Amino acid sequence: MASIVDRLTDVSFLASCATAIAVTATIVAIGLPLLERNELKEKMKSVALERDRIRARERERLQQSGRGGAKPTLRSTPGEFAKRVVDRFNLRSWLSSELAADRLMRAGLRGPKAETTFLVARLFAPLGMLAFSLLYMLLNKGFGLPFGAQAMIVLGAAYLGIKLPEIYLSNLTSKRQASMRRAFPDSLDLLLICVESGMSIEHAFRKVASEIGTASVPMAEELALTNAELSYLPDRRMAYENLAKRTDLDSVKSVTTVLIQAERYGTPLGHALRVLAQESRDQRMTAAEKKAASLPPKLTVPMIVFFMPALFIVILTPALIQIFKWK
Repeated sequence: MASIVDRLTDVSFLASCATAIAVTATIVAIGLPLLERNELKEKMKSVALERDRIRARERERLQQSGRGGAKPTLRSTPGEFAKRVVDRFNLRSWLSSELAADRLMRAGLRGPKAETTFLVARLFAPLGMLAFSLLYMLLNKGFGLPFGAQAMIVLGAAYLGIKLPEIYLSNLTSKRQASMRRAFPDSLDLLLICVESGMSIEHAFRKVASEIGTASVPMAEELALTNAELSYLPDRRMAYENLAKRTDLDSVKSVTTVLIQAERYGTPLGHALRVLAQESRDQRMTAAEKKAASLPPKLTVPMIVFFMPALFIVILTPALIQIFKWK
């Protein structure tokens, strides 16, 4: 104990520790900004790629309608191995992938490569969990459990592997929708300002997407993608419906309905967008009040479990000491 105290009071040792901490802090302070990802830049890059895919798809459709066929290509696409696995095992049919594309779009994952990766993950995740659980049980000799219990553990691990991709996709979708729900009232206000200033709806979407990126990257991504679809899709209504389908938010669906009606009947957008912006803000305030009202019941159990015993100890301990002292 004396040697430890001498070591801790040694000036040279303390100076060395302080120097090491300072050097580590300097390296971390310089290195972290270099390693930080620019999520907005990456999402805008993915939107640009999606815009190119939309343009290529529409060009191919026009070529097929005009020439009766598309030109063959020898270029290899990324994810070719995963695509061959999906086609060979016919994963799109027996893994119920008819809704996979919509679920991936709501999670912000687009393109055939994302769908192929998701299907391959749904194939190999249960197999991997099954193999891992079997190997783990064999290495630990089954933990002394009967064969039925071991089989149940292995089957449970396989079932968890089946659900893991869906759980990941559901969590990603929930976080993305929460971010868009928070930023949508501000986006609607900006869209209203742009429309009332005389901008076209395409220019308004592009302007709002560039401004709202600091508050919500998913919202900026969806607006930029809608702007691209408005430029290339033959039917503008389809672009609005795709926005509602990708976000899956009631407030966005209301706005897209107003935009579709304005596109069809030529009705003014200013008043309708102002009413929707106010309703969206009221909904956000109602959700915040609902969370605040639900806080006291949620705190009841933690207070009983953690706070009340400590309070009883503080109150009763002096009295118990006095009682035992008099005895």
